[in-house]
Parts: sequence; structure tokens; C-alpha cells
Amino acid sequence: MSNPRVTALKDSPQPEAAAQNTSPASTGGLEDTIRKILEHMGEDPDREGLVRTPYRVARAFEYLAKGYAQDPRAVIGQAIFTEEDYQEMVVVRDIDFYSLCEHHILPFFGRANVAYIPKHHIVGLSKIPRLVEVFSRRLQVQERLTTQIANTLMEELDPLGVGVIIRAEHLCMRMRGVEKQNSLVTTSAMLGAFRSQQATREEFMTLVNGQR
Repeated sequence: MSNPRVTALKDSPQPEAAAQNTSPASTGGLEDTIRKILEHMGEDPDREGLVRTPYRVARAFEYLAKGYAQDPRAVIGQAIFTEEDYQEMVVVRDIDFYSLCEHHILPFFGRANVAYIPKHHIVGLSKIPRLVEVFSRRLQVQERLTTQIANTLMEELDPLGVGVIIRAEHLCMRMRGVEKQNSLVTTSAMLGAFRSQQATREEFMTLVNGQR
């Protein structure tokens, strides 16, 4: 099979991420925990600057982990369409994301590049950034985040292949530990034609690394 001609599509704007209204009572247990952490650090949680910090932190974590309450398959399942004539590569690149490392609960962030070659179905382009958002808004490691995105698209679309490349900066490597300020982590997942065909992988890499 010859490498398909490629149509590159720039990343659609990220969906608005408005936090859901949550009553203070729903975060009470977490607020108590944050208060204890502040005390353990030697701080006074009752001083002016920290009085509402437990509430704010609890709400922030609720937002940063909102992906647990979302079904990734339902997200893309709303916009899967039959398309028999198009079997060329679709690339959505430069998808900004933010996540939390599960080892230290410190942020890591970067850009995801996602491609697939349709067989019988295509998916609405905005659903690919939404899929990245669902998986990134959980405690994660970059390796698993990469494979979860790829596997979900492969299972739901049954395409000829899926490729995912993520490049990210990890604050657990910058703020602590080795403290390497310029380190960048790259992970990839190649399924189907992206794994079996070198030319397909190379063309995907060319598009990802090309001029923006």
C-alpha cells in the first residue's frame, strides 16, 4: 500500500473550559486536607492570605481532574460520520494541553499531535482536542496519556491507522529533583499503518515538525 497523500489540518480552537458550579460543601473534605497540609508546612491557615486558600485549591483540583467524570468514547461518539471515499491522512496538530503528573501532582504541559487515516469513518475535528482534554484532565503519566488517545481513536473509528506524538515540559523535573530547566519529553504511539509503514510515519513526522 502506497503512502496516502496527506491533508494537514491545523488544530481547531480549544473548547471553552468553564468550571462547573460547585457548592462549598462538595469540596469540604478536600478543603480540610488542604488546611492540614498548610499547617504541616508551618503556615497559619487562618491568616488573611490563606483563609480561603483551602477552598480555592479544592476548586482548582476539582477542575484539573474533571476528566474523571467524562467518558472519552461518548465525547467522540457524538460526531462519528460514515465516509467511504476519503482514505487520506488527517492531522490535527499543536493541541495545547495541561495535566498533572501522578507521581508528584505537579503540572506537565505541552502539545499533542494526532493523526489518523480513515477507513469507513471520520470524526468531527473538534472532538480530537476534546479527547485530549478528557484524558489530560486526570492524574497522568505522559506515556499513558499518549497511548490512551491513540487506542481510543483506533477502537472507536476503526481507521487504517492512528499516530500520536506528544511533547511536554514537566515541572517535576524543573522545580525539584534534577532541576533541568530545558528538558522536553517526547512520546509517541503508532498504530496500524503508522506502525507498519515507515513512509506513513515519516510523513506524519514531517507534518508535525513542519512550519507553523
